[in-house]
Amino acid sequence: MRHFLLIPGCLAVGLTLSACAEKGGDTVERAFQDVNVIDETDLNDVMLTVADPNEAVDYFARAIKTKPEKIELHRGLAKSLVRAKRNTEAVGAWSKVVEMPGTKDDDKVDFADALIRNGDWERAKKTLDAVPPTHETFKRYRLEAMVADANREWKRADSFYETAVGLTTRPAGVLNNWGYSKLTRGDFNDAERLFGDAIRRDSTLFTAKNNLILARGAQRNYSLPVIPMDQSERAQLLHTLALSAIKQGDVNTGKGLLREAISTHPQHFEEAVRSLRALEAS
Repeated sequence: MRHFLLIPGCLAVGLTLSACAEKGGDTVERAFQDVNVIDETDLNDVMLTVADPNEAVDYFARAIKTKPEKIELHRGLAKSLVRAKRNTEAVGAWSKVVEMPGTKDDDKVDFADALIRNGDWERAKKTLDAVPPTHETFKRYRLEAMVADANREWKRADSFYETAVGLTTRPAGVLNNWGYSKLTRGDFNDAERLFGDAIRRDSTLFTAKNNLILARGAQRNYSLPVIPMDQSERAQLLHTLALSAIKQGDVNTGKGLLREAISTHPQHFEEAVRSLRALEAS
């Protein structure tokens, strides 16, 4: 009899253990789901930062096929297309993002950025105009300045550039853009000052160094400024200065600068050699 009495007890224990196992299984499944979400987020971040841009495009395109409702994936695809310099496709991807539920003002700004990269300045302006004025970010004002520049609205451009500079800890790039804007207007003194500021903020920014030489050359100032430069950069800047002098009609000065550039360069400076030969032949 005792053995028969044990059977219901065993069944009860078995059912209890089964229920616990089911609950435990649910808990483990939920835990794995949480881990998968975290892993997916981390992988998305990796794809947006260190992965090859075209590989990132393929990754997000595949992910969208399985989860087309997730705006994060569409946003990742759009950003990856920009990184891959596939600008026309990026415009299409961002146009989808800004129409999806959960879109943000930053998405509109990124959409405007893609439009500018694709040369659609008018549409970029309309997109930025739709961003609330309370959305004050460095990228928004940098793009506003570029659009104002394209429309030759100089006062607006200067105002936006100034605001953008105050909203970032790394203003060298925007200072260089602002300086180039001044250079195209013929405001060479201000351009030279802004390029100098950009170089002080980032001594590796060769574009600003080259633009500084253009601003000085436009004022017939053919001496190199005191800025950080290695031997190769010095030779390239001398070459830029030489071409600027020749453009101004100061041909003999240009020849001298070309010879100095050739002798300064640590390797054979073919471009400067060709320029000097062309001048001497003419």
